[in-house]
Amino acid sequence: MTTRDLYIATLAPGRAVPTLLCGHCNSILSRTRMFRNDNQDRYDVGCQTIALCSADDCGAVNSCDAAIAALDSPDEMKEIAS
Repeated sequence: MTTRDLYIATLAPGRAVPTLLCGHCNSILSRTRMFRNDNQDRYDVGCQTIALCSADDCGAVNSCDAAIAALDSPDEMKEIAS
């Protein structure tokens, strides 16, 4: 596997349901393509939560740690748009 650039996902402002955006193309990141790194160091990144962008011609690897930390409560993580 080749090392990819790591982008930082952002929390979309003004959404009723917490929504994460790709740090590369600004597309909505699907919860189905988000996973915990669990010390496996996938993609050679040192973050806790990773999301892969599913937008055409993107496929960016995103760190979701900062966006998740910006949520008001940990329970909101379960509500992230899919």
